[in-house]
Amino acid sequence: MKISMKIICVGMNYATHNKEMQHTLLMSEPTIFMKSDASLLKDGKPFYIPDFSSDVQYETEIVVKINRLGKCINRRFAPRYYDEITVGIDMTARDIQQKLKKGGLPWEISKAFDNSAVIGKFVSLEKEGWNIDEIPFRLDIDGKTVQQGNTADMIFKINEIIEYVSRYITLKMGDLIFTGTPAGVGRVEINNRLQGYVYDNKLLDFQIK
Repeated sequence: MKISMKIICVGMNYATHNKEMQHTLLMSEPTIFMKSDASLLKDGKPFYIPDFSSDVQYETEIVVKINRLGKCINRRFAPRYYDEITVGIDMTARDIQQKLKKGGLPWEISKAFDNSAVIGKFVSLEKEGWNIDEIPFRLDIDGKTVQQGNTADMIFKINEIIEYVSRYITLKMGDLIFTGTPAGVGRVEINNRLQGYVYDNKLLDFQIK
């Protein structure tokens, strides 16, 4: 029996994005939601805009891949549980999300639909010599930079997120953590070409259909 990997996502983890979305809550803990394995889109495959939404938006994020089993992980030891990252896009059906939020209802379907978790090529932190807490990343659409951020600006750092999540959910090899998006989210349109970078390394490249 095949065991599916988990896609764990952090919401509202950059103050700039919270401001643009008019979130005013002061959070003492990370906001966590999940996507399913059916949400995964990789290998540069195109993203097809679903017929149930008229406002699908990109949210560019650093994605961490878990490399070993862990439960109740202290943040000091969290770096032992990952060694690769990439750029990912958390596709969001914003119209559906807003409707569900207004009704006080869970908004999972606006985030966890098929192919809504786009990931690029994973690279080794050690090989590149990158500090997980100081990683610049950006998204270009049709050759123009539309969103950029740095993990230094996270409200909850990656090691804190791993500590928090693993208290509730056992992390397993291959699980992915989408770590939150900075300001600059926007709508995708048919024929857009999206390219995601860490520093000047292009890790993500796909088209909207």
